[in-house]
Amino acid sequence: MNFTPAPHTTQNWHITKPAANGKRGIVVSQAKPAAEAGIAILEAGGNAIDAAVGTALALASQEPWNSGIGGIGFCVVHRAGEKTAQVVDFGPVAPRKTRPDQYKLTGRMTTDLFAWAEVEDDANIHGPLSVAIPSSVAGYHKLHSTWGRLPLADVMAPAVVLAKRGLPQDWYTTLKIALSAGVLAKYPESARVYLRNGLPPVPPYQGTPGFFRQGNLPDTLEYLQKAGLRDYYEGDIARALVEDFATVGSHIDAEDLRNCAARILPATEVPWRNGRVMQLATGLTAAPTLMRVLEQMKAATWGVEPDAAWFTTLARVMKEAYAERLAGLGEADSNAAETCTTHLTVCDAEGTMVAMTTTLMSSMGSRVLLPKTGVLLNNGMMWFDPRPGQANSVAPGKRPLCNMCPIIMKQDDRPVAAIGASGGRRIMASVFQVLSFHADFGMTVEAAAHHPRIDVSSADGATADRRLSPDILAALAAVGPTEIVESGAVPINFACPNIIVQGPDGSRTGISDVASPWSAALAQ
Repeated sequence: MNFTPAPHTTQNWHITKPAANGKRGIVVSQAKPAAEAGIAILEAGGNAIDAAVGTALALASQEPWNSGIGGIGFCVVHRAGEKTAQVVDFGPVAPRKTRPDQYKLTGRMTTDLFAWAEVEDDANIHGPLSVAIPSSVAGYHKLHSTWGRLPLADVMAPAVVLAKRGLPQDWYTTLKIALSAGVLAKYPESARVYLRNGLPPVPPYQGTPGFFRQGNLPDTLEYLQKAGLRDYYEGDIARALVEDFATVGSHIDAEDLRNCAARILPATEVPWRNGRVMQLATGLTAAPTLMRVLEQMKAATWGVEPDAAWFTTLARVMKEAYAERLAGLGEADSNAAETCTTHLTVCDAEGTMVAMTTTLMSSMGSRVLLPKTGVLLNNGMMWFDPRPGQANSVAPGKRPLCNMCPIIMKQDDRPVAAIGASGGRRIMASVFQVLSFHADFGMTVEAAAHHPRIDVSSADGATADRRLSPDILAALAAVGPTEIVESGAVPINFACPNIIVQGPDGSRTGISDVASPWSAALAQ
C-alpha cells in the first residue's frame, strides 16, 4: 500500500474570534485583561487617549514578551471633531555613548532567525548593548498630558492592580517564556524571575492557573502612578534605572533619560479609493513602503471579492515595494528579524480613535530584566544594520528604520477605522489586507478578520495561508516562490492585526487577531 501523509498541521480545528459591538467605547488588545483595563477607564469618564495609555501600561505586566515600559512605539490619534490625525513618535533612539565598534562582525551571516551580518556574541540582539533608549513611558506621558482627561493616578490604577496580581501562569506563558529561555538564562534577574529552578513556569496539571510577580515592576508602576510618568526620566525611578543600567552593563545614562521625549507630528495622508484617506505614521516606520503599495494597488482588479488576480497583483506590488525599501538599506536589512510587538486600538463614545503600536522588538526584548525597577528592556539596536557605512548603520543618537504601521482611515474628515498589528515585517501586509477586505470588498469586520491572507516580507517570495482557494494558491505559485503555511498561534506565520470600525450611524465594531489566544475586543 502506498501512503503519503498530508502536510502536518499544528491546529486541527477551526478558530473563530468574537467581535465587540456597541455605540460607545471599544478597546481591542492582544491581552484581554489590558482591554478590560481600558474599558474601566472609559467607564470612569476617561477618553480614548486615557484608555489607550492605561491599556498600554497594563500590557507591561500582562504581555511582557511583546511590550512594556522598557520599550518604544508609535501612535496615531484622530480626535472627534478634528479634520486630521496626529502621530506621537516615541520610536527607538540609540544611546549617545553608542559606538559602532561595540558591534564587532564575525565575518559570517546569521543562520537562524536573522538574515544579516553576524555580530560577536549577538551583542546587537540580546544583552545590555542591544538596548535602545526606552521611550514608551515618554510616549504615554505625551499622550496623556496633551489630550488625556482623567488624572494619571486613575489612568494607571488598573495597570497597578494587574501588575500586583502578576503574570498569568498558563500554557501560553509557558510557551512564550520557553521560546526565550535559552537567552533569559544568561541574565541573572531575568533567570530569577522567569526561570524558577532554571525552567519556565508551568500551569497546574488541572484546576486554575495562578499568577507570578515580575520582579519589582509592580512597585515601579505604583511609584509612577503617584510621582508622574516623567519621574521615569528625571526622578527617583530615573536614578534607579541609571543604577540598574550600570549594573547590567548598558551605556544608557542619566542624560539619555533626561533628553528622552516623544514628538507630536502630523500624520502622513494618502488618498485611497472611494474618497477615503489613509492617515499613516511618520517616515521611519513602514509608512513609506505602504504608500508605494497603495499607489500601485489603485490599478488592481477590484471585483466582488479578493480573487486570484487581486492576490497576485498584491504579491507583485509588495515585492516591488520591498525591493525599493531594501535597496536603501543594502542587502542585509536589519528589519528582517522576528519581532514581538503589540498593537491596541481604542474608540470612545465621542468618536475619537487611537491606533497604538508598542514593542520590545524581539520576544522579551533584550531579555535583560533590571533588578531595582523590574523593567524588561527592549533590544532596539537590532534594528540597525551592524555593517558600517550603510544608510541604517549604528551611530550614537540615531533613529533606525522600523516596521510599525498604525493607521487611522478617514472619510469626509471623520475617522472611520483604526487598525494596526504586531509581527515585524509582516505587519504591513496584514494591515493593508484586513482594512481592504472591509473597506474595499465590503466584508463585515468579522469576515475581514477571519479571511485568510498572504504575506510578502521581502522581494523574493510570498507566504500564503493554506485556507486560500486552490486557484489562488496556484496563481501565486505561478508568479513566484510561494510557501503555503498554517495560520495559528505558533509558529506565527502572519502578523496579528486588530481593528475598530465606526459606522455613519454611530455603531462601532472591533475585533482582535483570530489566532492570538489572549487577545480580545471589548465594548462599553
